[in-house]
Amino acid sequence: MVEDAINRPSNNDRLVKILVGLAAVLLVVIVGIVAFVAGRESGDETPQTVSGDAGTFDYEVLNEIRALLDRFYVRPENLDDQSLFDAAVNGMLGILNDSGTYYVTPEDFRLSTTLTGSFDGIGATVSEQEGEIVIVSPIKDTPAERAGLVSGDVILAVDGESTDGWTVDKAVLRIRGQKGTTVNILIRHADGKEQEYAIQRDTVQVESVTRDPPGGVLRDANGVEVTNLGYVYIREFSRRTAQELEVAVRAELAAGAKGLIIDVRNNPGGLLDTTISAADLFLNNGTILIERDAAGREANHVAKGGQLTDIPIVMVQNRFSASASEVIVSALVENGRAISVGETSFGKGTVNSPRQLSDGGALFVSIAEWLTPKGTLINNVGVRPDIEVIPTDTEIDQRIDSQLQRAIQELQAQIR
Repeated sequence: MVEDAINRPSNNDRLVKILVGLAAVLLVVIVGIVAFVAGRESGDETPQTVSGDAGTFDYEVLNEIRALLDRFYVRPENLDDQSLFDAAVNGMLGILNDSGTYYVTPEDFRLSTTLTGSFDGIGATVSEQEGEIVIVSPIKDTPAERAGLVSGDVILAVDGESTDGWTVDKAVLRIRGQKGTTVNILIRHADGKEQEYAIQRDTVQVESVTRDPPGGVLRDANGVEVTNLGYVYIREFSRRTAQELEVAVRAELAAGAKGLIIDVRNNPGGLLDTTISAADLFLNNGTILIERDAAGREANHVAKGGQLTDIPIVMVQNRFSASASEVIVSALVENGRAISVGETSFGKGTVNSPRQLSDGGALFVSIAEWLTPKGTLINNVGVRPDIEVIPTDTEIDQRIDSQLQRAIQELQAQIR
């Protein structure tokens, strides 16, 4: 019955096709890890198509319901095909209660790119927090930064459409667009005031690793410049992050660093292989993470022996540190290579992969969970820091970076 529904064309078959396709994806056994879900990343340049048996449920009933609505419903003006289609798809996926599994429309999927180091957009990292799309970090020298958007701004609407219920990836894909075009964004600032911005998109060149600390100079709690410690900030884990990280750390060592601060605050995640390689730089041995598939099978990703295994390390994290950034913190801390300072992280403990559908869209589906080296599942829980430092309102207003200051204090104590 299901196969007949796929192969028999009719005016109502679009709804059945997509639901059957989604069910096939959800039921087929998927092998291999592609990317962590975090922000907009995916690891496949050409997402795989899928096929399979959608099960024994008769999805033709959906077409029957649609036909009966067409024939009898008292308000035919409400029978919008696209709205009914979206509601059916979102209803199927919503019952899973998994933010990492979601449908991307053909139009949005066309804008999706892998992490090549550049993209056309406004240049802001976003995250989902308590059902809202929040700007966690505008990228330096981008349209978002030049427009005045700041961390903590909430995106209420994009081009007049409310972001209520949107996933992070949907928000990013809607905000992206061809260089030179304009996107209208309604923002709610931290003080509650709302403001609309018309921002012209541009090509955003992104380095995933920087040696520049907040404020440009590393200073302790007394305002004294710190010259014997190195600092690197990882913005996200893109294809070249491990190489960029090694170059940056070696430059800090060459400049006389006796200890290293690795800052992953506001880091939404990134690619699995890159994250493993980055963690491996600092580990002689030990487990980096454990991957658990739908059948409960576990696979350990083990360090092969890095080149930077002696320098003392303090990690800095916050509540916007997610996915891959949580992996590297857990790997270094639980293997005794670092201590962590800051806030409990976001809690993104799943791995997902894009699977292309026949309509040109795609399903991003969670295909595995990841656990810390000690076997802890952090999804929806987060990684607690060794030393909790939560900035006060006064510190935020005065731009006092208490988390970084505490990291400096702890690292100075180690190297002494």
